[in-house]
Amino acid sequence: MLQTSDFYEELPNPTLASFFRSAGNVLAEEWALLESVMSAILEAKEPLTNKAIILRLIHKIESTHDVVQADIIRKTLEIIVDHTQDDL
Repeated sequence: MLQTSDFYEELPNPTLASFFRSAGNVLAEEWALLESVMSAILEAKEPLTNKAIILRLIHKIESTHDVVQADIIRKTLEIIVDHTQDDL
């Protein structure tokens, strides 16, 4: 299992890694969710891309019935999308 610092290094976007590092405990739930999504992608031996992360988060939000969890997923998804450049 990767350590938290390893997950920062695995993020496909250095700006996103910097954002989560600087947020500290403010985004602890979102970071924990992102770590679990990244871990699932890596365990499935899939490429760790922004697109893969976004698709997994969308699937999670569509399959949860927990309002609080949906809010955490939504916020994490917004952060990822905000820090992901559009395809040119």
